[in-house]
Amino acid sequence: MSAAEVRELPPTEGGELDTLLGFLEFQRGTIALKTQGLDDAQLRTPLPPSTMTLGGLLKHLAFVEDFWIGMTVTGREPAEPFASAPWGDDPNWDWSASVWDTAAEVRGGWEAAVERSRTELADVILDLGDAALGTRIPRWESDEAVSLRWVLLHLIEEYARHAGHADLLAENVDGRLGV
Repeated sequence: MSAAEVRELPPTEGGELDTLLGFLEFQRGTIALKTQGLDDAQLRTPLPPSTMTLGGLLKHLAFVEDFWIGMTVTGREPAEPFASAPWGDDPNWDWSASVWDTAAEVRGGWEAAVERSRTELADVILDLGDAALGTRIPRWESDEAVSLRWVLLHLIEEYARHAGHADLLAENVDGRLGV
């Protein structure tokens, strides 16, 4: 699969919402590209001294999708496996629990979280379009409110930061460079 088949460049023209969603999809595609075809052992391989792995990164990004779109934007309860995760025993559970998952499970969990986010976002913005970006959203179990614009920019930032980690981790496990 080529890079063009996994990710599409963000639009160079259009409204703010299309631009933000385009950049988010581009970053998601970068993560997909960096993790595609890797097996269980490769997704579990850290690059010392860090304990970070590509499998942990996928599980963390699945949680990020669930938290910011599902729980914050739509107000729904956490999805599994996050709802029953032992966060009290391991505050970094999303990173560490991937060592028990197969490549198919961790990749499938991330893909399912991304698809839920796409569906939930489409429902939120269906009638409002760009005007939805200014909508104030109370954060999950918090008195603080953020805008949908802020949430989308935060997701782009989160993915972009972890795409850099994925570059290093992927090069370490199979030598793939760039993109």
